[in-house]
Amino acid sequence: MAMDVMPQQGPDSGRPPEPSPQDPYVLPAEGATALPPPPPTLRTTLRRAAFGAVAAGVLLAGALVAVDDGDERPKERGPVERAEAAATAGSPASLSDLTALIGDRQKWVESHPKDAPSLATLGTAYVEWARRSADTAYYARAEQTLKRSLEAQPGERGNGAAWLGLAALANARHDFLAAKRWGETVKKQQPKAWNVYPVLIDAYTGLGDRKAATAATETFGELRKGAPALARTADLYRGNGWREDALATAREAADRATQPAEKAEALHRLGELARERGEPEEAVAQFDAALRTDAAQYASLAGRARALAALDRTDEALAAYQSALEKLPRPQYALELGELYESLGLDGDARTQYAKLREMVAAAKKDGVDESLVLARFEADHGDPETAVELLRAQWRGQHRSAAVADALGWALHRAGKSEEGLEYARLAADTGVRNASYAYHLGVIQRELADYGPARRNLEQALRTDPAFSPLAAPLAREALDALGEPPPGGPGETRQPPPPAPEPEPAKKPGQEREQEKKPEAPAPAPSRTADVKSPSPAASPSVPSSASPSVSKSP
Repeated sequence: MAMDVMPQQGPDSGRPPEPSPQDPYVLPAEGATALPPPPPTLRTTLRRAAFGAVAAGVLLAGALVAVDDGDERPKERGPVERAEAAATAGSPASLSDLTALIGDRQKWVESHPKDAPSLATLGTAYVEWARRSADTAYYARAEQTLKRSLEAQPGERGNGAAWLGLAALANARHDFLAAKRWGETVKKQQPKAWNVYPVLIDAYTGLGDRKAATAATETFGELRKGAPALARTADLYRGNGWREDALATAREAADRATQPAEKAEALHRLGELARERGEPEEAVAQFDAALRTDAAQYASLAGRARALAALDRTDEALAAYQSALEKLPRPQYALELGELYESLGLDGDARTQYAKLREMVAAAKKDGVDESLVLARFEADHGDPETAVELLRAQWRGQHRSAAVADALGWALHRAGKSEEGLEYARLAADTGVRNASYAYHLGVIQRELADYGPARRNLEQALRTDPAFSPLAAPLAREALDALGEPPPGGPGETRQPPPPAPEPEPAKKPGQEREQEKKPEAPAPAPSRTADVKSPSPAASPSVPSSASPSVSKSP
């Protein structure tokens, strides 16, 4: 059977084709989506009708099912087939193949507006496109398309694909509670469906529920073997601070990856692990390999920029950051570039990036994306710490209690002059076990402020030992703080206080009638004793509680 196949587009071919203006359900173009690229040639195939009948239970990025059109002759897969095959395996599709899939489904639903499975596929493809391109305008389009799918076929009547699409959308918007609800609803209906577990892992991780995230990761590994499960397991080990296990599993995932997009994602993970353990040269090599494998692995541009900055190759780092922001305009990258400019004394360029960050956060908010965490990090160090505290308290009340939120809230409270309270949250972040130099630095600085000198010294040393160049601004401050604490006193760890200043010498006797030449200086107060055992936990009503962490049955190497 002859088949017209859409030619593959390059990674820089632009956004997916816009839906036909004749479609009454299409949202009006706004912002970036108002300038569509030339529409690609759409293939026409009898296979579409068959696809609609069998795709109800599965999704993009773990939920599409490829359908055989009955032609037994061997033929090369087109981009739509490749995207479907990648999703069926739980692997990422290339952006060019994803673009082709979107174009194919858009054309199909124009003439089949009640095809619920195809609408679910299209809506979830919009989510993946927005996530991979940082074009948040596509989230609103995804939401409307998924709702159309549920109108055509409710989730209770077997349209779990649309529910999972809404779960993926909620995760992408950082609404982890909603993602959890959608995912667990599907899980009750289909407990053995492997494609529900990736969205649940993301939701549980965002909420800081490490026990549930661990259980979901283990179940996913049982139901879906291969590179996707290994990648998720490596991320779990990384979050628990099991470096050697994370590295070994991530390497196995890279070895077993078969498609370019999947391979590039695995190489990017290896680059992140290398950077976090203070090996920037290895990180650059891995990020370069990821970009050679898939030029659309834009997150590796930012990873490469961080590693180059750690190597003091600042000109290359600036160029890499600028390229990353052009391809993948995420607020976090604008913050990192601004801080690199600030570390170089380029305050005007830094202010420009910070202004862009605010614009990005505001634009994302209009599209339903919550970027409170990155905005709060900016406010804590470069803006208003009280605003940062308000943003992060709202996150905590919304049960977003990951290590990242705990660390950011602890630091914001310290910057706002509330170090006692901030200490509790900073400890929560460190107690997860994750090897993060910034977390150790924040905890050490807070402990130093509270005159807890021994633990402060240990945490500052840990930050610089973990990654000596973890931040162009904070790493030098960590070294200064550690130098100010001085070397630990002789006698071992039992003595954790700085030694008190020597007692002032007695003044010599004065001759009768002689005036004092100068006023006696007040005696410097001795540092307070170690507060490690003295800091009281807040009352249960005020305690920053988090869900209990998982205790894996097999001990992992540190």
